[in-house]
Amino acid sequence: MATLHVLKVFVGKGGIGGNPLGVFLDGSEVPEPLRQEAAADLGFSETVFVDDPDGGELRIFTPGAELPFAGHPLVGTAWLLTQEGTAPLLLRPPAGEVPVRIEDDLTFVSGRPEWAPPFEQIELVSPAEVDALEAPPDGHDLAGVWAWEDQDAGYVRARVFAPRVGIEEDEATGAHAVRLAARLSRRITIRQGKGSLIFAEPQPDGTVEIGGRTELIEVRKYKGGPL
Repeated sequence: MATLHVLKVFVGKGGIGGNPLGVFLDGSEVPEPLRQEAAADLGFSETVFVDDPDGGELRIFTPGAELPFAGHPLVGTAWLLTQEGTAPLLLRPPAGEVPVRIEDDLTFVSGRPEWAPPFEQIELVSPAEVDALEAPPDGHDLAGVWAWEDQDAGYVRARVFAPRVGIEEDEATGAHAVRLAARLSRRITIRQGKGSLIFAEPQPDGTVEIGGRTELIEVRKYKGGPL
């Protein structure tokens, strides 16, 4: 029976927000043909199956699809492996090698913008307009909607809608942060969802580093089937 760690990733000030994440450190306990079903059963925006903790090899599934790269699953898994004593320098999702960096209570990973899903970037005039949305604008099924909170300081308000991959609205989306920071070509702090915080900064090699705080919610045995 596989052990499931449930985390919150990109936790904001005062413990607000954070995107739930399921991680199976013993991913081999869940056979590959059953992983998509398990991710759908759990219902998190992403679930990670770690196949080789020492080598950092892992797979990432939304409730509806496998992803080659995703931000909050990689940040959360890097944090968890560090807590478990592995402290990876690299993670290896299908997209490629992802460097890991730890700074105090923050965990950072770096990825290439082209690895991230092709989010449409929709800029609105104000954070209030972003907050007022009840659905993706104009029926978009993979969209990051954002506005400046403080352009000089680099603070952004964002919401991400991804029904194309089985996620109506994501609480915190690292892959979108990678795309947005690359587009803006500057360091930004993103407030997403109910209060999640994502730090993102383009790097000289063309990657974007993203990071934030992670918390453990629970550890339990997973028997399969819906929650």
